[in-house]
Parts: sequence; C-alpha cells; structure tokens
Amino acid sequence: MHSTTKKTSERKGFGLSGFVAAAWFIVTVIACQSRTEAEKLVDAAIEVHGGKAFEKSIIYFDFRDRAYEIFKSPNAFRYVRGFSDSTGFVRDVLDNTGFVRTVDGQVVQLPEERVRAFTNSVNSVAYFAFLPYGLNDPAVYKAYLGETELDGTGYHLVKVTFSEEGGGEDFDDEFLYWINRDTHTVDYLAYLYHTDGGGVRFRKATKRHKVGGLILQDYENYKPKDKHTPLEDLEMLYRNGELELLSEIELESIRVESSK
Repeated sequence: MHSTTKKTSERKGFGLSGFVAAAWFIVTVIACQSRTEAEKLVDAAIEVHGGKAFEKSIIYFDFRDRAYEIFKSPNAFRYVRGFSDSTGFVRDVLDNTGFVRTVDGQVVQLPEERVRAFTNSVNSVAYFAFLPYGLNDPAVYKAYLGETELDGTGYHLVKVTFSEEGGGEDFDDEFLYWINRDTHTVDYLAYLYHTDGGGVRFRKATKRHKVGGLILQDYENYKPKDKHTPLEDLEMLYRNGELELLSEIELESIRVESSK
C-alpha cells in the first residue's frame, strides 16, 4: 500500500511539473518557428559576436583621437565621448534622458541644431561599434534577400529598415548585412543615409577584436562615385573594384568591463 501511494504521488507531481515543462517547450518551439529567416540569421550573428554579453558590458575604446564609453541594454543606454580641444576637455554624454555637453566640467548650452549634430555623431559611432547587437530592437524590420558570394565566401544577405516610431531621427536609413554562411559573422555591411547631404557606404570588416567575450570589428569604408547609387548595387560595384576607399574605421585601446 505504501509503495503504491508513493508511486501515485510521484505521478501526480510529475504530471504538474511535466505540464509546465511541456508548455514551456511548446511556447519555445512556436516562438522559434515564428521567427523569420532574416530574424534567425540576425539572432545567430548576435550570438556569435557576443550575445547577452553585450547587455552586461561597458566598452571603452579610442577612435579618431576621441575616447568612447559605450553601454547599451534593452532598457537603457549611455554613450560617452571625451576629447580635448581649444576650449578645454569636452565630454559628451548621450543617454535615455538626452544629450549633455560639458567643457572642463561645466554644462554648455547648445542650440538645437548642434545638439542634434552631436547626438547623431555619438550615436553613429556607438551603433557601428555594437553591431550586430541592436538589430533586434523593436523598431527594426528585417528582410532576407537570399544568398550571395563575396571574395570567394558564401553569405546570407539581410536588409534592415526602421519604423518611424522608435527608429530615431534616422529612421529612413537602410542597411544591408552580409552574414557569413558558415561562421555567422557580419563580414560586410552597406547603408543608405540622409544626414549631411546623404549617400551610400560599403564596409568590409578587416580585423576582429575579441575582448571580454565580444567581437568588435575594424572596417574599410568605401563609397561609389555617385552618391545616388542604389544601395543594392554596392555589392556589384565592390566586386568589380569600382568603389573608392574613403577611410579606415579602426578601434584602439579597447577595454571591456562588466556593467554589473
């Protein structure tokens, strides 16, 4: 009798926990199956480049004689840029509350157009440094454009656009990402932008910095002869050697610290 009661109790307990486990498994499977091909590819790229470690890290680096401190999570962000010029030591801080510039510790009042320009500048550096993290933000739309090949390597091509709500002032920018078919790293990217007269750019990853569980990248930055070139034409132009090397994007003195 005791033995039977024990087995019955175990079956009842297993039934409850088993139901919860089964429900969780079903929800997980449905969620995975509901992800589009583009979303799955971006998920894989984010995971390879650092995954959840991005949300727990503060990244420090130097770029073009300016020191940066970058933190971004699903709920908060804080981008800091510091440099010295003729006015003194300048410190720009962009976070969830807005943009603030100080010079030698004193807050500087700026006209709206300068705030917008500095905000775009800081945000741009942070965006590219953190890629591909951020491509799963709610305002991001992703579309799979198929497979292609560059420099003898196979890639999945994903296009990214943004919704006006939550997409920032540059919501009408467009991006292409070449995700390595084997390694899932983002080896190339291209983008259409509208600030400062607009144009298109094509970037090739040239160096990977593996620091603190993250992969951060340097790039060669190319442009076409005609700034009105369609974004989708840049791959062909690069393949044919018809893009001009405009600059090199190199991160220096990289340091990664835990934000918690």
